[in-house]
Amino acid sequence: MSRYNPAEIEPRWQAWWAENDTYRTDEDPAKPKFYGLVMFPYPSGAGLHVGHPESYTAVDAVVRYKRANGYRVLHPMGWDAFGLPAERSAVREGIHPAIITRRNTDNFRQQLQRLGFSYDWHREVNTSSPGYYRHTQAIFLELYKRGLAYLAEVPVNWCPAQGTVLANEEVADGKYVETGDPVERRMMKQWMLRITEYAERLLVDLDGLDWPAGILEMQRNWIGKSEGAELRFSTDAGDLVVFTTRPDTAYGATFCVVAPEHPLVPALAKHPGVAEYVAAAKNRSDRDRISAGEKDKTGVFTGSYATNPATGQPVPIWVADYVLISYGTGAIMAVPGHDERDFAFAKKFDLPILRVVEGGELPFAGDGVAVNSGVIDGLPTAEAKRRITEHLAAEGKGVARVRYKLRDWLFSRQRYWGEPFPIQHLGDGTIVPCDDLPVLLPELEDFRPTETGEPPLGRARDWVHTTHQGRPARRELNTMPQWAGSCWYWLRYMDASNPQVPFSPEKERLWGPVDLYVGGVEHAVLHLLYARFWHKVLYDCGWVHTKEPFQKLFNQGMILAYSYQDEHKKYWSPADVEEREGQWVVKASGALLNVQVEKMSKSKYNVVNPNDVVDQFGADALRLYEMFMGPLEQVKPWQTSGVQGIYRFLERTWRLFVDDSDQVRLTTSVAPEVNRALHAAIKEATEGIEAMRFNTPIAKMMELVNSARGAPLTRDAAEQFLLILHPWAPHLAEELWHRLGHEASIYGAPWPKYDPAALEVDTVTIAVQVGGKLRGTFDAPRSATRDDLLAAARALENVAKHLEGKEILKEIVVPGKLVNLVVKG
Repeated sequence: MSRYNPAEIEPRWQAWWAENDTYRTDEDPAKPKFYGLVMFPYPSGAGLHVGHPESYTAVDAVVRYKRANGYRVLHPMGWDAFGLPAERSAVREGIHPAIITRRNTDNFRQQLQRLGFSYDWHREVNTSSPGYYRHTQAIFLELYKRGLAYLAEVPVNWCPAQGTVLANEEVADGKYVETGDPVERRMMKQWMLRITEYAERLLVDLDGLDWPAGILEMQRNWIGKSEGAELRFSTDAGDLVVFTTRPDTAYGATFCVVAPEHPLVPALAKHPGVAEYVAAAKNRSDRDRISAGEKDKTGVFTGSYATNPATGQPVPIWVADYVLISYGTGAIMAVPGHDERDFAFAKKFDLPILRVVEGGELPFAGDGVAVNSGVIDGLPTAEAKRRITEHLAAEGKGVARVRYKLRDWLFSRQRYWGEPFPIQHLGDGTIVPCDDLPVLLPELEDFRPTETGEPPLGRARDWVHTTHQGRPARRELNTMPQWAGSCWYWLRYMDASNPQVPFSPEKERLWGPVDLYVGGVEHAVLHLLYARFWHKVLYDCGWVHTKEPFQKLFNQGMILAYSYQDEHKKYWSPADVEEREGQWVVKASGALLNVQVEKMSKSKYNVVNPNDVVDQFGADALRLYEMFMGPLEQVKPWQTSGVQGIYRFLERTWRLFVDDSDQVRLTTSVAPEVNRALHAAIKEATEGIEAMRFNTPIAKMMELVNSARGAPLTRDAAEQFLLILHPWAPHLAEELWHRLGHEASIYGAPWPKYDPAALEVDTVTIAVQVGGKLRGTFDAPRSATRDDLLAAARALENVAKHLEGKEILKEIVVPGKLVNLVVKG
């Protein structure tokens, strides 16, 4: 083989790595550890697109680098395999979701294996396998035993067509965002997890994590800590409790607003319009209500009044859907003079607006000095808050309180393809945990809800009806959400084959925590928050020894792709379009097209399958291109022409090592500029990987190959080059490494160190000025003397021309940089 042929090289080395178990995890405790992890994928039927390997390649490069630096590394892969998409496919195709999931994971696995990642496949996990979810069930039981899992009647987004509860993020304008099916709000008994018990720890423990600042801020905002006071507004129907972070503005509260679901609403409602308004609000999601409330406030007066605890005056009580029962107490005191939302509401419904804080134009929400505020008149905001809270507390009308925006986690789903709850219900309402795990999913042929509206598990009558100690019992019909399996999977990788426990304490201490966690910013809040919550519970159980699961987090930027859309908004496949005179058109008709860069989607015909790229250019070219496109964290457009450029670099690298007769090319010495380029590449590869900067090392390796100008390298230089190329292009590096005579894999071979002295340039370029104007340059040895530099400067033809007939008044020499000849006239 005298030419670079990835189609032959790459499958051969992938088979060799598998046969020799090259990537089996080294658990030598004497070595420092490195745990590198990507967020594991949901195995969809569409398979991987070229956006997925971006983060996988980055972590693979870091892991290979760490291994070369003497670390024992843990680098696993698995599947977040439960979820609604597989269940929908099962209903559509009439195939069991387990079969669909197996088909999809097999496809994902072969795609990943073709890319040469250094995964230890002995540690592969699948959240939908009984051997995995038995441990998810065990962790749920720990939550239950600690009072962190409970049943409650809560308002939910119910989608009758899908037969399941949807998250707020899945509902817009009263419809399921993926299908357009109508969604209604209803009260249902659901399993909840008491994540609010950990709110303060989830907030405080963010300090010290090496995470992007934006992600930390999103976590803090989602937890939403607020320090303030609860105030009691008395009504004929009982006390209306409100929470406010600005108790100092209580004297400016001119009305109250309650959520439509507030339990006092029926007793407060004196007008018939209230019931109609409440009914209309019932079927809108919290998200819809918040976004609508930002644009146009709606509400209705109840006909009832509450007594302001600060002023003793009656204020009207309104119902409005921008107030949520799920946040705070479900009721607010409205201070329109100092809150934009209340100001807009008051303006629309002609309600009183008072100033109680001196400051800017109303509505003024900043700090200032209290005015028109009774006992706190003249006090600055901070002191006014403290004083009014103490005053109202002494009268039994208020109390200092810390609240969080974070709500308890709704943990039930009305679907089949999820973890069964290890719970039985007795006839008297007693809840009994199932200790015989796993509680297996029953075999079903129909995965839709029952005709009576029960979840799909209700169809398995023999499974549902069981006994507990001789007493009739009924199994829980809901399943856990897809989040459950991903809340602890990084721990299972540490001890993936343990049949008895999720992981042993010894293995957890050997590997925890994750040193580098890479994934998309779309998981910035929920997955990370839920995973941190479960990890903290396990810390309290004594199962893990760290408070946080992921020490360093990195978010890769999305890889987008070009799409082509005509004037009728129809998308066209790239195979059906072409460029004519600078304009993209439909080949068949010549119709003009709008070209845009968008997220990859089958419906937009812009999904690029990595298998197609590998078939054409090889896995190493794909890996290098994705790392060369730009900084890892940036959003980037995919361009196949860029892969062609990388492929040519790999071809040049091949020719640098292998001659036309398929023999290795080596020499006994290299030019100084080649040696300098080599050590510059080693330096940048080392520093780049440490800094998660992957594009600049590739550029330096290209400069190295160019500097060689086709001349061979010495054995030492060739080996050092392959060692730094290997994290990006493992197949080619392995091939050439073995051609150099090595029998062992390049994986784990010691990382080279650059020589700072080799980076020093022996010659420098000297600028020559005459009378302050640049007249020429010349190269000189770095060691050149002052006299040498002056002589060389005067010898330049253009300099001599501008010196002719002029007197030199002064000769200025800046060693290594400049000669300036100051002349007269």
